Amino acid sequence: MKVVFCCSEMAPFAKTGGLADVCGALPLALMKEEVDVCVVMPFYREVQQRNIPFKMLDHDVAVANYQGLDVFFIKNEVFFNRDGLYGTPHGDYGDNLERFAFFNKRVLQLLKDIRLAPDIIHCHDWQTALIPAYLKFYYQGDSLFEKTKTFFTIHNLAYQGIFPRDKFFVLGLPHELNSINGVEYYGQLSLLKGGLLFSDYITTVSPQYAKEIQHRESGRGMEGVIRFRSDRLSGILNGIDAEYWNPEKDTLIAHPYSMNDMSGKAKNKVILQKESGLPVCEYIPVFGFVGRLSEQKGIDVIAQGIEEMMQYPVQLIFQGVGEQRFEDLLRSFQRRFPEKIAVHIQFDETMAHRIYAGSDLLLMPSVYEPCGLSQLIAFRYGTIPLVHHTGGLVDTVMPFKLTNNQGDGFVFTRFDKESLLKTFETAVKVFEDRDLFLDLSTRVMRYDFSWMTSAVEYRKLYQACIS
Repeated sequence: MKVVFCCSEMAPFAKTGGLADVCGALPLALMKEEVDVCVVMPFYREVQQRNIPFKMLDHDVAVANYQGLDVFFIKNEVFFNRDGLYGTPHGDYGDNLERFAFFNKRVLQLLKDIRLAPDIIHCHDWQTALIPAYLKFYYQGDSLFEKTKTFFTIHNLAYQGIFPRDKFFVLGLPHELNSINGVEYYGQLSLLKGGLLFSDYITTVSPQYAKEIQHRESGRGMEGVIRFRSDRLSGILNGIDAEYWNPEKDTLIAHPYSMNDMSGKAKNKVILQKESGLPVCEYIPVFGFVGRLSEQKGIDVIAQGIEEMMQYPVQLIFQGVGEQRFEDLLRSFQRRFPEKIAVHIQFDETMAHRIYAGSDLLLMPSVYEPCGLSQLIAFRYGTIPLVHHTGGLVDTVMPFKLTNNQGDGFVFTRFDKESLLKTFETAVKVFEDRDLFLDLSTRVMRYDFSWMTSAVEYRKLYQACIS
């Protein structure tokens, strides 16, 4: 089975978020399931700066080998030789429609040029959502693609590729698709809508999120389209790289540890407290936060409850970058509560690892969360998540119950300050029972959230789609 991944970012070559992690790890896992995979992505400046060994196939196509995986890079000096993937700190690039329409067209031409006849073209998010439409309307009857099926994965429905309708001509699609039955979306264009309508199969990154996006509360205006395609929709939970996120082998933390010897975790906590400028105390629960500073991540509800949280003997350590208002808000917390709150406004991979390893609990009160990787990483490091009951967090975090010592995290179901504070208080009380909390921490480290389970599910879906 031949599968071509088409994506706008892929770790370790270029990354802005979880999409890159998925497109960097899932193809490797699929290869272990005997799926013949390659990847196509833009040749950004960021890729060029990594000085990776590659060879030129054409004047605008390079190829590199990554752990046995062929990765093709589409070059365009005007479109991709820029500092950012999608924009600058001031906003998105004004020509993103032109950039990614070009990329989508060039992907299919590349496959023609190298005579690669895929069984599946797997597209990811709005940046590659035109490929199913181009294949359906311009390559129908082409012998190379005679048996090719398209998959489209929604990583986050909030990002829909919205552009002015008067730029429809840029897409090069039939005029009849400039309508409600095509990519027209409330008087504008949505590239993501094209992927939803014209792909042969749709997936998203957790079973719960696949359910939620069919309803108005989470559908972001696309719920009708998604319900229309619901018979061709599945939710497959994302995984994590279990070797990279491994406290026994992690070279970015000072003291490796395992479920059989947790002493290293206590030592990492001391280092984290020192590096964050907080008082060192093993009996104070440390809540870590690692993520994008945006409304989605629940910073607002934390702000509403911060005064009450500070009444408890706790420490909160935040790491992330994002919207200026949230960065400023967290800095104000640190100024007001310097003995209890530390803020790292940066993306620092080393610090992220140290927060996962040195924290006792993970604070993750997301408004919505298609899958979420932070809670899966936290489990790997014996760090207990406190989460909102939504999306992939529903599929991965089971509410802990004191009555029978069952469950693995602290969950609030109603998204408001009172519900968060009640769950926060429960987490602090459980932490104070040192034997109980240690048992919980070691238990969750046994979980397997590696990519292999997901790869098996994708291979089954691919096979069913082409059979």
